[in-house]
Amino acid sequence: MKKNLFLFGFVLMATAMMAQTEKSESWYFKVGGSYFMQTAATEFPTVGGKDALRKVYQGGKLVSEESVTGSFGEGFRTGITAGYRFNARLGFEMGINYYSSKDKTMAQTISDVPFIPTGSVYNFKSVGQITAFDLAPSLVLFLGEHKGFEPYTKVGVLVPVHGDLEITTDAVAPIGANPSTGAPIFGAVHSVDKVKPNPTLGFSAVVGTSYKLSKNISAFAELEYRNFTVHGKTKETTEFTVNGADALSTRTKSQIHTNYVDKLTTTSNNAATNPNGVDTAKALNELSSYVGISGLGLTLGLKYSL
Repeated sequence: MKKNLFLFGFVLMATAMMAQTEKSESWYFKVGGSYFMQTAATEFPTVGGKDALRKVYQGGKLVSEESVTGSFGEGFRTGITAGYRFNARLGFEMGINYYSSKDKTMAQTISDVPFIPTGSVYNFKSVGQITAFDLAPSLVLFLGEHKGFEPYTKVGVLVPVHGDLEITTDAVAPIGANPSTGAPIFGAVHSVDKVKPNPTLGFSAVVGTSYKLSKNISAFAELEYRNFTVHGKTKETTEFTVNGADALSTRTKSQIHTNYVDKLTTTSNNAATNPNGVDTAKALNELSSYVGISGLGLTLGLKYSL
């Protein structure tokens, strides 16, 4: 589907360029803000060993369970763009954007009793948010101006250059045991993990129009569809507190650092496949997972033409 859309867009632009005779070379600059809605929801990846599930317990018994789905395609974006018109019909743009997604619950457990089973975590919730800077090169096909309005379409790619997925987890969890009875002692545990992604490319398609306000200034509006996924490269715990007190220094390297891999084997630092268990002095190995950032957004802004 992506390939067909790209080919269709480039064919249209190439046709317009070959047919164009009127020259109108010029630079222009745009600044705008966007709000995106997610267009596809998928099951979130495992978070800290917890599956993407919402579980509810009553009296120690599981009464409801459902998959937690969604994407990080919903959120706000701001950006600046430099553009150049090769002629009256064809142009090129390069955008620099900052994106901040809406918070999304990725896993949750709710219980009315203090352990399920004895000694395990309860009232657990992990919330994720993606922030990223990206470059957005694109080709633009201008459809002609009429009464100040100039509609256009563009297709391009999205190249994330910096960003991460931040996962904040709050839970009531066992933090020790009663020396007399051996019963678990529970406390409030808070952690923040940052997942760095592998390099990736996304696709963007836009329809928009500008409206001339003066000789050099125009307002513009764009409807944009974007589609891409990212998968994790590394994860690091940057905050870990127990009952509000910093406890990050009590964590081992395997609890703080994770390297994502495509396959777990008997030599991986993961107890699920390694017969020797986990080497706590080394980073943990976990399977790499994907999250989606697909969305449909509206951008409003101003354009200045030289």
